[in-house]
Amino acid sequence: MLVEKNVSLQGCNTFGIAARAHTLVRIRSLQDLRDVVADETLRSQPMFVLGGGSNIVLTGDVRPVVLKMEIKGLRLVRETERAWIVEAGAGEVWHETVAWTLAQGWPGLENLALIPGTVGAAPVQNIGAYGVELQDRFHSLSAVDLATGQPFDLDASQCGFGYRDSVFKHRPPPVPAGATQPLAAVRGMGLAGRAIITHVRFVLQKSWRPELGYLELERKRLESGIAEPTAQQVFDWVCEIRRAKLPDPAVVGNAGSFFKNPTVTPEQCQDIIARDPKVVHYVLPDGRFKLAAGWLIDACGWKGKSVGRAGVYDRQALVLVNRGTPECSVTGGEVMTLARAIQTSVYERFGIRLEPEPVVV
Repeated sequence: MLVEKNVSLQGCNTFGIAARAHTLVRIRSLQDLRDVVADETLRSQPMFVLGGGSNIVLTGDVRPVVLKMEIKGLRLVRETERAWIVEAGAGEVWHETVAWTLAQGWPGLENLALIPGTVGAAPVQNIGAYGVELQDRFHSLSAVDLATGQPFDLDASQCGFGYRDSVFKHRPPPVPAGATQPLAAVRGMGLAGRAIITHVRFVLQKSWRPELGYLELERKRLESGIAEPTAQQVFDWVCEIRRAKLPDPAVVGNAGSFFKNPTVTPEQCQDIIARDPKVVHYVLPDGRFKLAAGWLIDACGWKGKSVGRAGVYDRQALVLVNRGTPECSVTGGEVMTLARAIQTSVYERFGIRLEPEPVVV
C-alpha cells in the first residue's frame, strides 16, 4: 500500500483542473484495499475513489482520502457455446480494454470505443454510446466492502443499472450513531462510499451482429459500401466519429459529455417539436422520447461561448472544455458557473432541466 501526501491531481483528471489530494493511496491489489480498511487512521476518514478522472469536476483540494484505483489485468474467465466471459481489472483503461477484446476475436464492446476513463468507472456510470450501454454486455463485478474489507460479487440485477446510473451512485440510508449495518442490508439501496469495484466481467456473445441504429454509424456504412461490417470496422467508425466531434482530453481538457440527454413524455416532445421542429429526438422502448442535450444547448446559442476559462466546445455543445493553460487552469467553480448558466438557458427556452453527468467534488 503506497500512501502519498499533498499530491497534485491536475494530471489525474481529464479536465486538467489544478487541485491537490491531502492523502492519496494507490490501490494496485486486493491486499492494498484490505490494508486500507485495517489502518485505523485511514478507515476513520471519508474516502473518494478515483479512476481515470474522466467524469469529475474538482472544485477545490480533496480532503477525503483519495483511493487511486490501479488494479490491472485482462483475462478470459471462461468460454461457453454461446459466449466469452471476459474480466478486466478496475484500473485498466477502458478504450484499451475494448481494443484488446477485439484483438482476441471477441466482439461486442466496439460501440463503446474511445470512451475515456477506467474499467472500474464503467458500471458506476453505466456508460453508453451509439446504441449500446454497459449493462447490455455486463456479466458481473467484484468489489470490496470498505467497512469490513470483505470482497463480494454483484450480477446485473443487483447493480440497479439505469440511464447513466447504478447502485454505486447512490448512498445507503444513514445508520444510527454507534450502530453497524451489514452490507447485505444496503445492497440495492446504494453503495456509494461503501464499496469499491475491483474487477468487471463482460459477456460477449458469439451470435454477434453489428449495432448500427445510430444515424452516424448508418451513414458510415453507406459511405463505405460495406453491407455487413465487422466489429473492427464498427470500432474504427466509432473512433472516427468521436474524434471528429469530441476533443482529445490530452490536448483540450474536458470531461466528455457534460449533460445527460433528457427524457420526456410524448406530449412534452410534441410540444417542443411544435415550437422547434428541428429538435433532435429518439423514441425509447417505453414510449418516452430522448432529446439530444447538445442540440438544446446549441439552440440556446452556447456553442463556442466561454465563462472565464470554461468554454463550450465549438464542435459539440454537449462538451465543456478547459480554455486555460496548465499554469493557469480553469477552476471547478468556473466550470460549474458555466454549467448552471446553460441549465438556466435551456430551462427558460424549452422547460427542460439538464442534469450534469460528472461528479462534482
